[in-house]
Amino acid sequence: MTVGSPFKTMLLFTIPLLLGNVMQLFYNTLDSVFVGQFCGPNALAATGVSMSVQLMFAVFFMTVGTGVSVMVSQYFGAKDKENLSKTVGSSMLLTLISTLLSAILGLLLTDWLMTLINCPPEVLEDAKIYLQICFIGYVGMGFYNIFSGVLRGLGDSTFPLVVLIGTAILDVLLDIWMIAPPDKLHFGPIVGLDWGVAGAAWSTIIAQTLSAIVCLWRIARMKSVVTIDRTTLRLDGPIVKQILRIGLPSGLQQMIMSMSFTFVQSLINAVQIPFGGGLDGAIFVAVNTAVSKVDAFAMMPAQTFNMTASTFTGQNIGADRLDRVTKGFRICLTMAVTVALAVVAVMLSFGPGLLGLFIKDVDSLRSEKIIEIGVQIMHIMVYGYILMSVANTVGGVMRGAGDTIAQLFIMVSTNIVIRIPLTVLMVNSSKSAEYPGGRPEMIYYSMLIAFGLNVIVTSIYFSTGKWKNKSVIRRPLPPGI
Repeated sequence: MTVGSPFKTMLLFTIPLLLGNVMQLFYNTLDSVFVGQFCGPNALAATGVSMSVQLMFAVFFMTVGTGVSVMVSQYFGAKDKENLSKTVGSSMLLTLISTLLSAILGLLLTDWLMTLINCPPEVLEDAKIYLQICFIGYVGMGFYNIFSGVLRGLGDSTFPLVVLIGTAILDVLLDIWMIAPPDKLHFGPIVGLDWGVAGAAWSTIIAQTLSAIVCLWRIARMKSVVTIDRTTLRLDGPIVKQILRIGLPSGLQQMIMSMSFTFVQSLINAVQIPFGGGLDGAIFVAVNTAVSKVDAFAMMPAQTFNMTASTFTGQNIGADRLDRVTKGFRICLTMAVTVALAVVAVMLSFGPGLLGLFIKDVDSLRSEKIIEIGVQIMHIMVYGYILMSVANTVGGVMRGAGDTIAQLFIMVSTNIVIRIPLTVLMVNSSKSAEYPGGRPEMIYYSMLIAFGLNVIVTSIYFSTGKWKNKSVIRRPLPPGI
């Protein structure tokens, strides 16, 4: 990424990266599709309820992953094989420690966490089962994220795509086999196991663990670039400090974001929708779960351009090519906003059909109600995709330069200090006899306001240029970017 046309370089990196990210989301989303179709909205709601909790505990290995990806890209750009190898070796041990810690804590605290988020009783048991199995699979999930991050830092986004295509196919087959009841799947000696939400969790765990193994095999074969042996497979003090310096703010950012999502999830779980002459507490949980699955795909381009901007910036700072960072940022921002506009057009045009993939109920009127509310929510959220395409691109450049602390403070200010009190205020002010838990759209309006503030504050900080002096590769950086 340090030579040639910045546009062509980033495009060739972004396309397989985006396809790979979509593929990973694809097999995660298929879990929800099969659960929703075979097991109904309550089972779908159970998988959605646990999502914010999973993200909160994933913070430990995400901390390692962020620091490692930035350091790998900068050391690779500087052609520093020794420190690059030490970074990869240290990251493997840190990942093992962090994923085991996450899994143990998660399993011990599952019951308390379900109480914390005010999990509806209709979905409680399925939610606990799904969450506990996901905790068991954190080791495979963590190593896949680390190894794919290393490959991206080296500029290779194609191999992870190939791996994900294979594991996605496997995940689909496992999903069908493990989730479907025997009367829905009977093919020779193969019959559906009817494991429900447990089958969805196990299929994803198996697929991600295999992905991690294959990515490790790929890295181990890149002997001219990185060395993995007894001399590098250890915790190197200075390297670990750098990983934590860069990664810990991002990890804390993810934890705080997940905690805020957990709090918001408790508000979502309290929303009751008028239906059938009464109030239904599970409808909006199913709405939010279905919308979040579509939202994950819609947000993926912005997150992908964040990775592209980070890798491009890191490699060029490592190679002392600050002129390319400026050009790359402008090009990446243009691409990100353009793709975001296309995503908005798709969401507005095909919203009901997209939501319908996740909803199947014996009560067709209930399904129609879920989709109706979901479309209303999507029409609010689409503006956030444009805002986040800007914030993620700017944040990617800052992260690639090694500046993650500023983003932590900005996120805390906009998503904790402002969003949570604003959400509580807006939800409580909308309570009525018809909506005793508050109107559902208030939750998403507050999110949109927080996104807008995040973009404004991030852009102001970026314009100061202070992020330029946070590089792992210590050289004096010229002003004026």
